Amino acid sequence: MLTIHGIFASRAVRPLWAAQELGVPFEHVPTPYQGGATRTPEFLALNPNGHIPVLIDERPEGRVVVWESMACALYLARHHGKGDGSDIAPANAAEDAEALRWAFWAVTEVEADALTVLMHRIGLPEERRDAAKLAAAEQRLRVPLAVLESHLAAQAARGWEHLAAQRFTVADLCVACVVNWARPSAELMHAFPRVHAWVQHCHARPAYQALKQAARQSR
Repeated sequence: MLTIHGIFASRAVRPLWAAQELGVPFEHVPTPYQGGATRTPEFLALNPNGHIPVLIDERPEGRVVVWESMACALYLARHHGKGDGSDIAPANAAEDAEALRWAFWAVTEVEADALTVLMHRIGLPEERRDAAKLAAAEQRLRVPLAVLESHLAAQAARGWEHLAAQRFTVADLCVACVVNWARPSAELMHAFPRVHAWVQHCHARPAYQALKQAARQSR
């Protein structure tokens, strides 16, 4: 039995989406990142960092606890996917390498500035938005987004629409979750049309839309 602590509107969307794509039954414990829910002794026993998400996998050989959102998503694909090319799990070493490198790339090269774009475009009240921070973040994002645009162009040249294979994989999921934060920047999306089309396509998937609808209904 899998348990995922976190909420849709957070980095916890990564393992939630992965589990949904894989069709793995799981219990969702809606744990917000605000209000002290991640600072209780019970939660800190699961993740001493006090952050969501936390994934708990009750296995025959014992309990496995995973934190860090990308680690959770990659773990689910590796240990709960079929691995035969029929789902988001890597089907071979090359696909596994792609998933690893793109997931780490998204965190190191994109996430911080994409979050700044999200917050200073739509997330924060207008009086707290900082135009200078926003402009600097959007300018820095042009470098990694150009890398992604180029990769998507190369994939398209071989008839592939996704990052690591001919199908949607955990590599797409991990990167799309991060790049999605930059979508409020119309200027960036216009500058990188392949990235824009790809991230829209990823988030149109039934698994993601089902999670989004469930999150709306739970409000």
